[in-house]
Amino acid sequence: MEISIIFKIALVGILVTMLNQILKQTGREEQAFLTSLAGLVLVLFWVIPYIAELFETIERLFVL
Repeated sequence: MEISIIFKIALVGILVTMLNQILKQTGREEQAFLTSLAGLVLVLFWVIPYIAELFETIERLFVL
């Protein structure tokens, strides 16, 4: 697993948090929610291949 993916996820988390605070203070709760959802989807697209690789490794481990 690459260490850069952790930094990317942290950066997205920081940016989404900042945008949420700004949008909520200006009264745009709907856009703040959509920003959070977009950040979550982006991170999921990055993480899903690693999860699939984990399941494949576990499957190979238990095959006799």
